Amino acid sequence: MQMLIQAHAPTRRPAPGAADSPGLRIRSADAEQIALALREGREQLLAMFSGFEAALGTQGLAIAFDPVLNLPLWELGHIGWFEEWWIRRNPERTRGTHCSAALHRLDSLLPGADALYDSSNVPHATRWRLALPDADATRTYLARVREQTLALLPTGAADAQALYFFRLALLHEDMHREAWFMMAQHLNIELGLALPEACGALPQDTGEWAVPGGARRVGGGAEGFSFDNELQAHTPFVEPFRMDRAAMTWRRYLPFVQAGGYDDAGLWTPEGWQWRQQHSDGMPLHTRIADGEWQQRRFGHWRVLNQDTPAMHLSAHEAAAWCRFAGRRLPTEFEWESAARLAAEQTEAFDWGRVWEWTASAFAPYAGFAPHPYRDYSAPFFDGRPVLRGGSLATHARMLHPAYRNYFAADRRDVFAGFRSCAVG
Repeated sequence: MQMLIQAHAPTRRPAPGAADSPGLRIRSADAEQIALALREGREQLLAMFSGFEAALGTQGLAIAFDPVLNLPLWELGHIGWFEEWWIRRNPERTRGTHCSAALHRLDSLLPGADALYDSSNVPHATRWRLALPDADATRTYLARVREQTLALLPTGAADAQALYFFRLALLHEDMHREAWFMMAQHLNIELGLALPEACGALPQDTGEWAVPGGARRVGGGAEGFSFDNELQAHTPFVEPFRMDRAAMTWRRYLPFVQAGGYDDAGLWTPEGWQWRQQHSDGMPLHTRIADGEWQQRRFGHWRVLNQDTPAMHLSAHEAAAWCRFAGRRLPTEFEWESAARLAAEQTEAFDWGRVWEWTASAFAPYAGFAPHPYRDYSAPFFDGRPVLRGGSLATHARMLHPAYRNYFAADRRDVFAGFRSCAVG
């Protein structure tokens, strides 16, 4: 699959899940590797911000209020603020997850930064009314913070706790870059960067895999880096099941549309049908039929839809309705993770990392959950929203990890999200 914003040759990234994959390596990366990753990520971040300036105007960088978007200028400043808050301003940064959540911080390099960029205390809607520093001042702030971050990065045989906040800041910035790709798609604008090609040959692996049952380890380990919602690794027993070897393609999804699936209330949950009536025009987002063929809008440009690519920008409601239409079901997150891990161990074909995949599981804490110092990362979202697994082409390769749990409200379609199905039973 190839998705281009402009005519730059996309890079091909490594397969996720393998023992030497970036997603596994970064969690045990040393200081030198982290420094390199920080520099690489920042280069792309600033290039993307320049794309927003070109598309929206340097003086404005303004977009209409949207509950799922942030102003690019605010988001850029927040990324620098987050890094400074947890590293330079944090006197307990070397304690990692043992750091106190409430402690006296050093002053920011930018006076008043907390009142501007603290996402835990600056309500979303108010961010449009803030007197933000201009683009150049914001870039200068990020550069000063990064200089301090690299100076404080411990070298030598630093343990996982001493490097915890450096890895967290890196991955936090990776998440925001993906959010910027989502924003560009949502706003139908180009940023001047290309998404990477998926690994492996095209088309995707097809068919399904009879995954054997058994007690399977799920969750992150205490060694290296893990997000708090991944910890408390455990071994639930997973019954045998049959699962698609790859995410749902448009070729499999579109017959549901053409058969009137969007108009058949019997295929939707009550919540899904209410969403369909209120928020959907009866077509997948960013698709249309024109000149007798299916087309897809990518970053503002309509192109012929390659039906052998993963179906994406689907809500969890649409995924569940297709499954009922086809007599199948969504996997649980435990089934998804156990399949991903087993496939890597046994070199089974199990293609993931092209599109986020909705699961049937609600985002909830594992038994024994304890929040990390960044208290608002997981706990506020244990509200019944579904878990997504895998990753998309907009997800940096080092974010792709079999234990990683993403979580969005079921009605979100701006995410590069699709699904794979399991056999019923």
